[in-house]
Amino acid sequence: MRDFELTPRLRLLADWVPPGARLADVGTDHAYLPVWLRLHGRVVSAIACDLREGPLARARETGRTYGAKGIDYRLGNGLAVVSPEEANTIVIAGMGGENIAAILARAPWTADGKHTLLLQPQTRAEVLRAFLAENGYAIRREALAEDRGVLYPVMEAGGGEMSLTLGQLYGGAALLRDPLGDRYIIQKIIRLQTAVAGINRSGGGQEKGDALREIITALLSEREEWRRANCR
Repeated sequence: MRDFELTPRLRLLADWVPPGARLADVGTDHAYLPVWLRLHGRVVSAIACDLREGPLARARETGRTYGAKGIDYRLGNGLAVVSPEEANTIVIAGMGGENIAAILARAPWTADGKHTLLLQPQTRAEVLRAFLAENGYAIRREALAEDRGVLYPVMEAGGGEMSLTLGQLYGGAALLRDPLGDRYIIQKIIRLQTAVAGINRSGGGQEKGDALREIITALLSEREEWRRANCR
């Protein structure tokens, strides 16, 4: 069997896929995740879907190259080409948090409590966390993966209820025990401080500046929570 190594980001997702799952990988691109999972016998079936034909062609080529069987390649928008009974584990990774939220909004059956969602936003993770909290989902666990020097949040979610503080929306819903959590929060604070400085230089946007300062204050409190949780 030919094999390959997953990036740290994809490996964390792979580790969280339940053994024997029926997988749907949305925005599969090269299909590295479903191919690896099938090669290692971790899933009984996999649907690899993508919005564009180019990435889907690359996905098929990955499957052929490594001889992965049991993968159904589908062209379509989000989960429009997947029915609820075909998959019990859904991966949506490698895109902005607002795009992941939009995909889930078009597939409300994902909040039925029967599906495990593994979500990895590249950007705007706070938008995704807010969407989940407001639309009948709960984040069961969250962790950070460092990939080429960049920290990526990975979330496991499903149907349920949760409420998040402002600090958790931006600093992570469940990262207080994550060894990379402090770094993640600091990076968020620095970006927000840079944005506030830009607003101050331009002499406008007082309301926006105040909103950003409120987030920074919440993140500073979240950082203190992280330090208390990890210094016992």
